[in-house]
Amino acid sequence: MISDAVQSTDGATGAPSLALTPANVRSLDLQFDKLSTEQVLAWAWERFGARAAIGTSFQGAGLVMMHLAKQAGTSFPVFTLDTGLLFPETLELKKRLEDFYGFKIESLEPDLSVEEQADVNGPELWNREPDLCCTMRKVMPLRDKLSTLDCWITGLRRQQSDTRAGIGIIELYAFDETSGRDIVKLNPMANWSRDKVWEYIRTHKIPYNPLHDLGYRSIGCQPCTRRTGNGEDERAGRWIGFNKVECGIHTFLPKKVDFQI
Repeated sequence: MISDAVQSTDGATGAPSLALTPANVRSLDLQFDKLSTEQVLAWAWERFGARAAIGTSFQGAGLVMMHLAKQAGTSFPVFTLDTGLLFPETLELKKRLEDFYGFKIESLEPDLSVEEQADVNGPELWNREPDLCCTMRKVMPLRDKLSTLDCWITGLRRQQSDTRAGIGIIELYAFDETSGRDIVKLNPMANWSRDKVWEYIRTHKIPYNPLHDLGYRSIGCQPCTRRTGNGEDERAGRWIGFNKVECGIHTFLPKKVDFQI
């Protein structure tokens, strides 16, 4: 049985509160590290229902996550960030996955089209200020989506890169420090290896991006993604020539830490 301490109640309604404290999260993370991905997803569904959603960019772990969730009968909404700069193969994969799984995947789009962004900020902003480009095309649409959720489920894995090696299975972030609103971030596949992910994909014949077969191990926006070589981190092919390893969607929120307990 998974325990996250005694539930509090909402003072206005008397209903159970979904809020978790840093202490709750620290305790849950120790438990989740010993559980299967399916068990962690079942906990999220029981606690949050459709107020939890899977965010995916159609990397391998996201494909597996959707399959595990469907197999378990947990009907999490699924969304993806469509920056307007994705590979055609990625856009085609979205349609194939919707047919394969039998549910729609919501596309989150920036306020400005690529052309409108060029009018405001000049052409090919990603070649000059990739952080600003990522903020406009990824972070801001994601923030709008997260404002409607209590739990964000990701396919992050510790093996992907040095910057992700220390992620928890469950984390807590301050979403709006003024109101005190937090959001739970769940990384149920943090312990999975790349080999295990791809063994699962092949076993269950899950559609995947054909660019993976051409040496692209991590696939983002077309202008900012290249093939990776042997021995490189999975995400080494992103933002070549810049001191940048994350687009910002996993770093823009302040993480709750132990000293806040």
